[in-house]
Amino acid sequence: MGVVREGTRAGAWITGWIVFLVVVYLIGTFVFGGAGWITAPFRGKAQERENTVGSGEFRQGTYEEFFDLCEAAQNAEASIQALKQERESASDVRKSQIDQSITALKVTRIESINDYNAKAAQEHRAPFRDEDLPYRLEADADSTTCAY
Repeated sequence: MGVVREGTRAGAWITGWIVFLVVVYLIGTFVFGGAGWITAPFRGKAQERENTVGSGEFRQGTYEEFFDLCEAAQNAEASIQALKQERESASDVRKSQIDQSITALKVTRIESINDYNAKAAQEHRAPFRDEDLPYRLEADADSTTCAY
C-alpha cells in the first residue's frame, strides 16, 4: 500500500508543479504585454472614437462639411440656370461650349449630393449634421434646399 500511496503523492506533486508553471506563465504574459494583445480591439475602438467623435476639430469640421457639400450642389444649380439663360442668345459655337459646361456642372452637382448622402449615412458623422439640413439630398430634384 505504501508504494501506491507514494506514486499518488508523486503524481499530485507533478500535477501541482504543472498548474503552478501554467499560472506563472499566464501572469507573466499579462504583466509583460500579453494583455495588450487581448485588449487591443477595445483600445483601438476607444482611440478611434476619441480621435473622431471626441475631437472638437472633427466635430466642427464635419458640421461645416455638410453645409459645404449642400452649398456646392446649390452653386452648381445656380451656374446651370445662368448658363441656360445665356444659351438662349448664344451663337452655335457658344451653345456647344455651354452644353459641355452644363454637363460638367450636372456631374459636379451629383458628386456633391452623393458625398453629402454618404457622409450623412455614416454613424460617426451623422450626429454632427445640423438639424436644419435634410437627412438626404435628392439628385433627381430640380433644386436643393439646404436649410428649412
